[in-house]
Amino acid sequence: MKNHKGWLAILIVVISLIIDQVIKINVKTSMSLGESIRITDWFYINFIENNGMAWGMTFFNKMVLSLFRLVAISLIGYYLYGQIKKNARLRYVVCLALILAGAFGNMVDSMFYGLIFNASSPYYVSYFVPFGQGYSSFLLGKVVDMFYFPLIVATWPDWFPFWGGEEFVFFSPVFNYADACVSVGVISMLLFCRKDLDDLSTSFSTKRNKKNPVTEEDK
Repeated sequence: MKNHKGWLAILIVVISLIIDQVIKINVKTSMSLGESIRITDWFYINFIENNGMAWGMTFFNKMVLSLFRLVAISLIGYYLYGQIKKNARLRYVVCLALILAGAFGNMVDSMFYGLIFNASSPYYVSYFVPFGQGYSSFLLGKVVDMFYFPLIVATWPDWFPFWGGEEFVFFSPVFNYADACVSVGVISMLLFCRKDLDDLSTSFSTKRNKKNPVTEEDK
């Protein structure tokens, strides 16, 4: 059973990475930066790039962010391996594998896209270049986003504070398949893996208490 869960986790990560990269490379090599393709009124393929945080957010220097994500991916992978060895529940393993796949999918962009592509532009379509002759260096590549779901487009009432009369869009972030993997993994974990998360919290508390035992004076 442990072997089956391990192979399933590997399969989820590999397939998710392939799907993610096929979509990103196709978008990057067939659309100019900022180009938008209407699929329906509530779904567009909208090509943008960002420094790599989920949903296009940016709070850190790019190199710091990439190094932080490498550490986070390593910790998630190590934890997933440990859970498989402990024969954790299948649903928990699947959620962790989705989170790992999504995190690693965006990391691939940061690691290699700056080395193998020329810079994207609104005026031309990007293309492959000889390895190392791209627009940036290792860990400094930009992440490709493309899915845009403006489910509701409306205008705030004039009387509404601050935003009165301005356009309102729900849902406005542009994201990619890797972001979706992380979101599905996290949401599914919160909904269906409460027992596993409680066990993790209990285990963490037990280890902390062993390192810092309560003495008579503390009591």
